Amino acid sequence: MTITTCIFDAYGTLFDVAAAAREAAAEPERERFAEHWPKVAEHWRLKQLQYTWLRAITGAHTDFWEVTQNGLDWALEANGLDGDADLRERLLQLYWELTAYPEVPAMLATLKAQGMNTAILSNGSPDMLNGAVDSAGIGDVLDDVLSVEDVGIFKPADQVYELVTRRFNCARDEVLFVSSNGWDAAGATGYGFTTAWVNRAGEPVDRLPWVPKTILTDLTSIPDLTGA
Repeated sequence: MTITTCIFDAYGTLFDVAAAAREAAAEPERERFAEHWPKVAEHWRLKQLQYTWLRAITGAHTDFWEVTQNGLDWALEANGLDGDADLRERLLQLYWELTAYPEVPAMLATLKAQGMNTAILSNGSPDMLNGAVDSAGIGDVLDDVLSVEDVGIFKPADQVYELVTRRFNCARDEVLFVSSNGWDAAGATGYGFTTAWVNRAGEPVDRLPWVPKTILTDLTSIPDLTGA
């Protein structure tokens, strides 16, 4: 089946999730944070993901903004920074303004020129996602921004991936799904999407029943995978 629809995870795929901690660390008044930011960013992302999985398994859904705050609070405490309320507020503010990876605008524009449907499918809440899209200036090359809030469960539940086929009235094998998360690419593969894993860090493939069809180091060559 021909690819008609290209769907992207948001955080870590289109948007640089480490940018908030990195930018805060570069601010002159945060010299102490400068030595801690890589670990804070790593712990923040790890706990953010772990909490979505645990909430999905237990049926204890909440919106991604609460999960994001919970993950940050754990990360700050783990690094001895939990008493810095100003730092916490600043990091959360910057998370709403995450920058897109440099290749994102041109890549999405190329897909639209090919006639592809393009959209985000994310754990993020609608307000968070719209803020990031606006900050990155990519709203004009996206047909939609789909959030798990419409089904009340986080990825990799099938109900989430089904949002795509319902929205675009397409078959599963018409969809190219792109994620920087190996587990997300695996889940989408199991659902029936053609998948690309953007493995920027060069990590091993997850030991799961499904593997992504394509593994890339960035998003530049995504338009080459559509067959258009």
